[in-house]
Amino acid sequence: MRIISLNAWGGRLHGALIAYIRHANPDVLCLQEVLRTPNADHGWSIYRDAGLELPQRANLFDEIGAALPGHDGFFCPTSRGELFDGDAVIVAEFGLATFVRKSNSVIAQALDFVHGGFSADGWGEHPRPRNAHCIRLFSHEHASTVTIVHMHGLRDPAGKGDTAARQEQATALVRLIERVWPGDEGLVVCGDFNVLPDSTTFAILAGLGLSDLVTGNGLVDTRTSYYLKEGRYADYMLVTPGVNIAKFEVVEAPEVSDHRALLLDIM
Repeated sequence: MRIISLNAWGGRLHGALIAYIRHANPDVLCLQEVLRTPNADHGWSIYRDAGLELPQRANLFDEIGAALPGHDGFFCPTSRGELFDGDAVIVAEFGLATFVRKSNSVIAQALDFVHGGFSADGWGEHPRPRNAHCIRLFSHEHASTVTIVHMHGLRDPAGKGDTAARQEQATALVRLIERVWPGDEGLVVCGDFNVLPDSTTFAILAGLGLSDLVTGNGLVDTRTSYYLKEGRYADYMLVTPGVNIAKFEVVEAPEVSDHRALLLDIM
């Protein structure tokens, strides 16, 4: 089973992103920073915030779904706010997306907020709402189950250091996992955590037996050349000892976001 986690960056590298997803052919695709605009036909749009303008794919969720016709898609919004097409306002949703190959059965799942709550009228104040999605899959090919979780950790303008909110976020993530994961099978937890490797987040997750594959393999960079700031950690993939790893990779090429994709093949 191939699991890929990626912060999609709102689809800013749209062509490369779609091509990579088709080529990589994941069984489970965990995406952060995905937009969806229900009942509207929009390609490029602009996100505006405090003088910042960023191009975004307003219907990225649907576009990924079209690229993966053999997958079921789950969209998990954190907020609903405004994008712009020139002067025209587009009301879009922002959040997580999970795509699962249809040959696997989703036998349990849970979605909840790990920081804040749903913002229905605007993107929300910083640090903005964050959620996590937890699924338990039955693989018919291997007659086995695995639980997979991903999260987009809160972004604090002050940086990636530990805060009370981040500690509460990690604790909320554990509670969510425990609603689905039975404890006696493999568990994979991944995403853009927005924390540093020494964060108490990892100590809290270690209580479930989880250890990180990024830092555990001596890797120090999960960002691409499109990220120009210091501090190259953001994305992590953690597993319990029961996960039989065939391959783990922080994908250096192609560059499809300002984050690198994390790829895990398990047996």
